[in-house]
Parts: sequence; C-alpha cells; structure tokens
Amino acid sequence: MPEQQDKMTVKHGDISQRVGVEVIQNRGVDVAKLIKMLIANAGAEFASTYYYYTILRMHLAGHEDYKEICEDARLEDRAHWELIVPRIYELGGELPNDLKAFHDGAGCAAAKLPDPPTAVNILTLLLESERCAIRSWQAVCDITFGKDPRTYDMAARILNEEIEHEAWFIELLGWERDKKSIPSGHFRRGEPGEAPYSKNRAFYIGS
Repeated sequence: MPEQQDKMTVKHGDISQRVGVEVIQNRGVDVAKLIKMLIANAGAEFASTYYYYTILRMHLAGHEDYKEICEDARLEDRAHWELIVPRIYELGGELPNDLKAFHDGAGCAAAKLPDPPTAVNILTLLLESERCAIRSWQAVCDITFGKDPRTYDMAARILNEEIEHEAWFIELLGWERDKKSIPSGHFRRGEPGEAPYSKNRAFYIGS
C-alpha cells in the first residue's frame, strides 16, 4: 500500500477544506498571495484591458488593420478572464462583490483613451498595457513553477498570448510612428479572438 504524504490533513468527507489547495501549500505555494495575484490579474484582463480596449478600438477608425489586431487582443483578453475566474474559486478565493473595488484593485493601470486619441498614442497605450500583463503573468509563473501545475499551465498559456500581443503593437507602432518595419511574427488568427493558447478546447473551461 503506498505511503501517504505526511502533510496530508484533509479528513474523509470534509468539505470545508480542499486537497487541491493543501497539496500546493505543502509544496511551498503561498495560496493567499496567489489568490490576490490572480484577482488582480483578472481585474486587469477584464477591466483594464477588455473594457478599455473596446473604447480604444472605436477610435482607430481609418486604421482598419490596427483595429483588427486590437480586436484580436481585446477578445483574447476576455478569454483570459474566463480562464482565470474558475481557478480563483477552485483555490478558495472569490471575486470582489463590487465592480469599482474590482476595477481599482486591477494589477495594471486602466488603458483609458489618451488625449489626443491619435493612432500613435493609442498604440503606445496598447503596447504598455501588454507589457504590464507580461510582467504580471510571469510573476504567477515564477511562484507556481514546479509547485502548482494547474495554475502554472494556465498562466503560461496566457503569457504566451500576451507576449504575442506586445510584438504586434511594437510592429504597428514602429510603422505608424517611425515608418520603420519591425516584423512581429503576427499572422491572422483563424477568427478574431481565437486565443490559440488559452482557448485550447481540451482545457478551456468556457468553451
């Protein structure tokens, strides 16, 4: 009979505790800290980017190529939101029951429409928003690697797309601002917001 791990404490039939939380705590994850990070990142994906990217997209009229790529990023950030929320609750956390509190606690600054709303200013804002997301998801990867495979896998999938988004906006901004070609590796998605990493149908909870 295999030996039980010494640190296992959840009792038979106990629904007040979660083995899925206990095992990652035993491996060194600060679950309370992780939940806070995920809530902040969820706020960034939903409020700071998805909501505000909707507004930014509306002000890219006349730049339909830019608008299309902004739309890809916007919808993929919504896919990230859908992916994060179940994990927060699985870990025993929950979203704030107040939208303003959720918005104010987001891990990245709101991508509010710049003044003036020129293409250069909008693309710069999009670029810096993606850079914040990269830093935030890398931090989640760092504290879960080798300890919490479920959260790490989710964070790595999202991180892959945020890195692509940064490259897209570098390419567009390089041309719009400096008329300089900076190839990003961007290819048209199969459909807007396809999210090839985070929306993998074998994993994606919202599909």
